[in-house]
Amino acid sequence: MFFHITLERNMQLQPRHFGPHLRDKLVAKLMKDVEGTCSGRHGFVVAITNVEDIGKGLIREGTGFVTFPVKYQCVVFRPFKGEILEAVVTMVNKMGFFAEAGPVQIFVSNHLIPDDMEFQSGDMPNYTTSDGSSSSRIQLPMEHPAGHQDGVPSHMLG
Repeated sequence: MFFHITLERNMQLQPRHFGPHLRDKLVAKLMKDVEGTCSGRHGFVVAITNVEDIGKGLIREGTGFVTFPVKYQCVVFRPFKGEILEAVVTMVNKMGFFAEAGPVQIFVSNHLIPDDMEFQSGDMPNYTTSDGSSSSRIQLPMEHPAGHQDGVPSHMLG
């Protein structure tokens, strides 16, 4: 599921970046450091949508670096146990298949694949239904691996 949330982060900037484009440098560094990362509490940060506030900088003694508190809004992706996600199949083998739903990689064991589907080996391995159909796009209910109920793992089981 996607959420639009407000987060805060302390950003360090070198003195060489001080000047008329200080805000632009801070925003660029924030995007580079935060977008595409994952935290167990909030999920995967998809994109920063707005920088609400950049506080007064605090000079770090001995280094000249300045730490700025930055408050920003972002879109995060956090899958929940039992949530249905649309995923794209990326690899198929006799043990099951791998699929991706955004930044999450999912493995579905052949034990969880319906009985009416059969593994077909060859140049393009796949699981085919009794009527001969197969698809690279699927919908999967998600299950967190043991020990990851509170966090957001980058790998899940379908």
